Amino acid sequence: MENHAAGISIIAFIVAVGVSIGYYQFVYLPQANAKPILPAEVLNPPQTTKISISPGSSQPSQTKNFVPKEGDATLGATNKVVWTNHDTVPHSVTSDNGYKDLINGQFNSISSIGLVLPQKTYQFTFTTDGTYAYHCEPHPWMTGKIVIAKGKF
Repeated sequence: MENHAAGISIIAFIVAVGVSIGYYQFVYLPQANAKPILPAEVLNPPQTTKISISPGSSQPSQTKNFVPKEGDATLGATNKVVWTNHDTVPHSVTSDNGYKDLINGQFNSISSIGLVLPQKTYQFTFTTDGTYAYHCEPHPWMTGKIVIAKGKF
């Protein structure tokens, strides 16, 4: 009788690799990439938090760029933030640490709408509480932060 251990080992290895690839592709990836289920109030809050980009913000001597410099919002109430550019030059609203929201993607106006043109707005809905520091990419002296508090739901 011949020994078929080598052939059986190769077949077992191929089956194990196939099962592993199938698990990774059809079970692990969909769960890892799934968007969380959130209350409707978090996804579409009834009110917005407004932040202005002040006239003259493109000048380094201007100390009031984002007004308010530290915005406060609450999940499920005011977690949709709208920045309005009242300056005469374009600006960005760019996360300091590359924050990426699980629902709304990257917190960066450049990646979604480009620079915020004069008299135009950029909006972002935060779905997780936390403190989010941001700046203007072309004018790095322009800094601000938004603090999102937990809501009651």
